[in-house]
Amino acid sequence: MPEEGKPPPEAGTDPPGNTPLEQFIYHQRRGLEEFGKAMESILPPGFKEHTQAAGNEFATGFRVLIDAAIDEIKKASEMEDPEARHTSEQERQASANLSRDADEDATETGSSKVIRVELDD
Repeated sequence: MPEEGKPPPEAGTDPPGNTPLEQFIYHQRRGLEEFGKAMESILPPGFKEHTQAAGNEFATGFRVLIDAAIDEIKKASEMEDPEARHTSEQERQASANLSRDADEDATETGSSKVIRVELDD
């Protein structure tokens, strides 16, 4: 007979672990899963698709912003350190060579790409 205030356990849902904390976490996770299923059943079919697309656009916007900030930081550091400028120019040149070689290899070999890295001493 189940204890008062506790629902009878469902078949096959015995929480893993022996400690009360592990059992608590198990039940909280299950509760969140069930809540998610309930919310999905309430929302219209296109909601999930559009929400995911909105999240992707949001993340892409931040990537653009962060990339621009990184570029500005690199430019500022190059102005301060002439040696960094030389290293940065070498990195840009190596990146351009890598990209060009990868494009050439991709057209020569079809869908597989071969990447060659040239290091200057």
